Amino acid sequence: MTDWVTISALATAAGTLVLAAATFASVRSGNRSARLAERALDLSLRPLLMPSRLEDPAQKIQWVDEHWTHVEGGKATVELDGGNIYLAMSVRNAGTGIAVLEAWYVEPDFADASGSQTDPSRFRSHSRDMYIPAGDIGFWQGAIRDPNDATHDGLLDVAQRRQPFFVDVLYGDHESARRTISRFVLRPGGESEWFCSAVRHWNLDLPAR
Repeated sequence: MTDWVTISALATAAGTLVLAAATFASVRSGNRSARLAERALDLSLRPLLMPSRLEDPAQKIQWVDEHWTHVEGGKATVELDGGNIYLAMSVRNAGTGIAVLEAWYVEPDFADASGSQTDPSRFRSHSRDMYIPAGDIGFWQGAIRDPNDATHDGLLDVAQRRQPFFVDVLYGDHESARRTISRFVLRPGGESEWFCSAVRHWNLDLPAR
């Protein structure tokens, strides 16, 4: 004799199992889609520093010790004053997120410009963050004042002999732990000018400050 009660219970259990499996698959798919959408949003909001254009306006820059300079579009400045070395670049944020410049590293040995990424622990922190809006121009600045600094004499030598060197700039988008390192080469032009060009970029995931 057919046990309809048992058959009905088994059918109900099977339907419940199928529904649970479909729900689980739907949730997993939804989570995956959400992660992909979040990742796409993260990438779309990442800033990217490039040299500004030659036709961009000049910018006036001040250091904490009251040293002043002007840097023109697409160019850099390397100034020596009383043993202090002042560096600046006119840059453009070609990305879609606000660039927050946090730290930098300078290397007088130009032969290393095509090398690997610099260890972030070797970077010098800026005394203040510098903000560059998406699609707009801004500037980077740095200075070495301590004659006992390991980089001072080497950088002073290449600056006086007007030889190229490179600067790595570490920056983020201010909303997450995402960071980018952009490598810029500073090259002399003419008798007194310096130009900058971007040669490498590295995307990092560093702990938020």
